[in-house]
Amino acid sequence: MSDLKNWIALSMLPEVGPVGARKLFSVFRSPEMIFNAGLNDLLSVEGIGINRARNIKEFSAWRAVEEQIEKMEKNGIKAVSLDDPLYPEMLREIYDAPAVFYVKGDIRPEDKYSIAIVGSRKLTHYGRSVAENLSEDLASMGFTIVSGLARGVDSLSHKGALKAGGRTIAVLGSGIDVPYPPENKSLMDNIAGSGCIISEFPLGTPPDKENFPKRNRLVSGLSLGVLVVEAVADSGALITARYALEQGREVFAVPGNITSGNSEGTNALIKKGAVLVQKATDIIEELAPVLKGFIRLKDKVKIEVSDEEKALCNLLSGEPKQIDMISRESGLPASTVLAILLELELKGAVKQITGKRFYLA
Repeated sequence: MSDLKNWIALSMLPEVGPVGARKLFSVFRSPEMIFNAGLNDLLSVEGIGINRARNIKEFSAWRAVEEQIEKMEKNGIKAVSLDDPLYPEMLREIYDAPAVFYVKGDIRPEDKYSIAIVGSRKLTHYGRSVAENLSEDLASMGFTIVSGLARGVDSLSHKGALKAGGRTIAVLGSGIDVPYPPENKSLMDNIAGSGCIISEFPLGTPPDKENFPKRNRLVSGLSLGVLVVEAVADSGALITARYALEQGREVFAVPGNITSGNSEGTNALIKKGAVLVQKATDIIEELAPVLKGFIRLKDKVKIEVSDEEKALCNLLSGEPKQIDMISRESGLPASTVLAILLELELKGAVKQITGKRFYLA
């Protein structure tokens, strides 16, 4: 409990922020040691000037920290710190990962296979259909769907994942005990039962406007890639896409009507190099090399294959393999292998990408 108090206190320090907290932790190796460090030792840390060092030495809001812990216990909320094994590795990789975040629900290892879906709050019928279908398809394949619980695309993406019986993570721009938008309270409860609600903001934090850009970096930070469904030219979804690029994550975009303002942002992303997405498998093909056999299909158990087809499947994985290599490994002519693989592709057992490369579906 002492360590938890110090982690929460570290996250509440004025002016220090996630980057400063991480630098301090890298030097002192525990939050308790940070608060016990001398002024000169604190000043020796890069980026920690006299004001920040004094804020650490003069920190006195311990009662507020205790109140946070009391609220957490009352509401079934946990705090996850940078040194916690539960801290998602994808999120830990970003340079401004929060020192501590709050969570309601369960974080699981398979959540490393996450796709963020974001977009307009005021979406068209087209955007509604796309958000629901893509989120449901991706969740059915085993991806965790990450979004921001906002009205529009965010909410529909969470609902699509739940409809598919999959996992979803909602990242808030307020405290977990402050549902926003208010009408999504029941959706939050459902998400907490089939995934989790996450926020870096202390309990009781209102949904102030400046919180949402900060929230967006966590949406992308938790994910392998960000899919933008619909977005106007100055949409907050484009902020999430920029964070994704800075974090080395993939950016995907659904093309839209060139006369629709709701598609200006997505079409502009595609012009700048975002991967154009028409169906869920477009995302799978782009991410295939890092998925390594993770993807599952709802009907995979129903696929019947011959012994010859099964032998080829045993040579494949989630990583694309070129037809000539499969031919060498199987001892069969390339033409025979191609015919068998095309039959397997029709059955939904394998997928093909450019260059006659195949991988397990």
